[in-house]
Amino acid sequence: MKFWIMKNKTILFMALISLISISACNSENEKQLITTNEPGEFFYQTEQFAEYRVLRYQIPDFENLSLKEKKLLFYLYEAAHAGRDIVFDQNYQYNLLLRKTLEEILNNYKGNKNEEQFHKFTEYCKRFFASNGIHHSYTSQKLKPDFLENFFNELVLNSPNASYPVNDFENLEEYFVLIKKIIFDEQFDAVKIASGVGQDIIAESATNFYHRDLTYKQVNDFYSNRIDKNESRPVMHGLNSKLMIDKQTGSIYEEVWKYGGMYSDAISEIVKNLNLALNYTENDKQSKSIQKLIEFYKTGNLKTFDEYSIMWILDKDSKIDFVNGFIEVYDDPVGRRGAFQSMVSIRDEEASKRTEIISRNAQYFEDNLPINTAYKREKAVGTDAKAINIVTVSGDNSPAPPIGVNLPNSNWLRTEFGSKSVTITNIYDSHLEASKTSGVIDEFAFTDEEVERAKKYARTGGNLHTDMHEIIGHGSGRLKKGVADPTTSLKNYYSPLEEARADLVALYFFMDPMLIELGLVETLEVGKSQYDSYFRNGMLTQLVRIPRGGSIQQAHMQARKLISEWVIEKGRKDKCVEKIIKNGKTYFVIRDYEKVRMLFGDLLREIQRIKSEGDYKAAKDLIEKFGIKVDSELHNEVLYRWGKLNIAAYSVFINPQLIAEYKDGEIIDVKVEYPVNFLEQMLYYGKKYSFLPTIN
Repeated sequence: MKFWIMKNKTILFMALISLISISACNSENEKQLITTNEPGEFFYQTEQFAEYRVLRYQIPDFENLSLKEKKLLFYLYEAAHAGRDIVFDQNYQYNLLLRKTLEEILNNYKGNKNEEQFHKFTEYCKRFFASNGIHHSYTSQKLKPDFLENFFNELVLNSPNASYPVNDFENLEEYFVLIKKIIFDEQFDAVKIASGVGQDIIAESATNFYHRDLTYKQVNDFYSNRIDKNESRPVMHGLNSKLMIDKQTGSIYEEVWKYGGMYSDAISEIVKNLNLALNYTENDKQSKSIQKLIEFYKTGNLKTFDEYSIMWILDKDSKIDFVNGFIEVYDDPVGRRGAFQSMVSIRDEEASKRTEIISRNAQYFEDNLPINTAYKREKAVGTDAKAINIVTVSGDNSPAPPIGVNLPNSNWLRTEFGSKSVTITNIYDSHLEASKTSGVIDEFAFTDEEVERAKKYARTGGNLHTDMHEIIGHGSGRLKKGVADPTTSLKNYYSPLEEARADLVALYFFMDPMLIELGLVETLEVGKSQYDSYFRNGMLTQLVRIPRGGSIQQAHMQARKLISEWVIEKGRKDKCVEKIIKNGKTYFVIRDYEKVRMLFGDLLREIQRIKSEGDYKAAKDLIEKFGIKVDSELHNEVLYRWGKLNIAAYSVFINPQLIAEYKDGEIIDVKVEYPVNFLEQMLYYGKKYSFLPTIN
């Protein structure tokens, strides 16, 4: 990318912000970028803005690790953040352009930072970073600025370092018009993922996985002609590429994300740090898996990625683990392309005892699934389960990391080699600590008994739900012979359907006395608390994440709504779950937990059939009838009740920061610091880990 400073333009354009990628700071400057609290004064929530609360998490016992382990973690940490730019660009083609614009204003604005308009601009920036771009990570809608368009002119005029990317724009006026259109035009690229009835989900989505001239039919035809449905070990076609079209010839092709290809500048930094990590690996299996991941990044070959995934699955002994690559497909309208993500972790030995019990008994759960025997696995292979504490997250995993993960996503790999399933202890604990006094349960639970049960069993039930969702949920079931990979057959409905299937497995077994026998719970009251919580969330509290008049777009939220709504409808005659309105407030109260369990089983049987048989129509009918629509009257009520609690609907996290100490060019120690300011961390990342040009 070339940059050029204009000398003979008006003062407005001479003041345009710098878009130069800023090189990494040295270790001494790194320490000055972020203020940290003193040891022993750790607090979980640091601030709240708009619809977000900002949380932190700790890395237990980091100081007790060996220097070799710390060095391994440090280079994996650096590899994780080296790919941060990628997810911004994947989310939207102008995200990096806008991000660097916002960063330059925040870093260099010379005007009055105490005025209300600047505070509103700062809040907009925080929301932008919270979603890794201009579209809300849950609603998919474009963020709306509260600051005035005229004030943006003032921001630019009072931010020095005037330069712009001449290769991307004919002139400064063109650049400035585009920037303002991106921020202020509500109709311009209004939604990241279009999913409305009658919409072309490719052409009308702003996500940057596809050339903007492509249509859903063209994408569907392209892969229909490439994929052999009878292939027993299919690669995940499209996982690491952008689909392009040549305007002159009309030919469609994949632009692969690899070393020397698209995103090469960021990927080369990832590879550099993975190579450095190889010097400190724990064992031969870990070394070979990292070497294979490097090979994948260099070649872009998806068969190599499958080979890496097998090696990664089979490495069950390493205390330190990580994910780095193009993984989850939730943000692709047709569920093919993987967002860049990374997670670096350390095994939580004590909490892993719980997950290991579930893993050892995976065959019991598989055999007792309430589904067609033909769709059960004869042998529940390789379900390696553990609890972890994350050290850092990046890309699509940040700044809102999950509380559980089950990988890989390839169905044939799961069937033949199993999977790794993790529950993330320190993230769940942070959520729990920050929520203890929120008042949500008291507001939305119907009886004192329900409230008491929820508060008593929240941690046990929450962790166990995550364990079972990931280990025996995603890790269960099999496809009918000859059925294509479900990401192909079920298309855009695969992700919410798969999340619903995993949730239903967990919910079904929550009331199984076997959990007591295995020592996972002391009483089935834990299961009742999770059933109560599921309907409160699915029918009520998750609605606070939806804008007024909107619909449910996010896969996990669609899954919760589908399950809750379906069970209520099917159990209406027996009043298994009763809708009660008292003093103008709506509640959903379970009257018969065992019947609800049977209904969970009935729905699980049907969803497993849909997945196993690749029944696209049935998947579409289920999701669109039960998973998307929102009752506007109930929605308004929930928003009003939630508003009185004065708590955020979403959480974002500040990551711990690893600081390497050097002597004579060698690392002599790695220490962890805990930043307290969300925006400072985002600006720090922008300075240290910006490797991609503004438009790709």
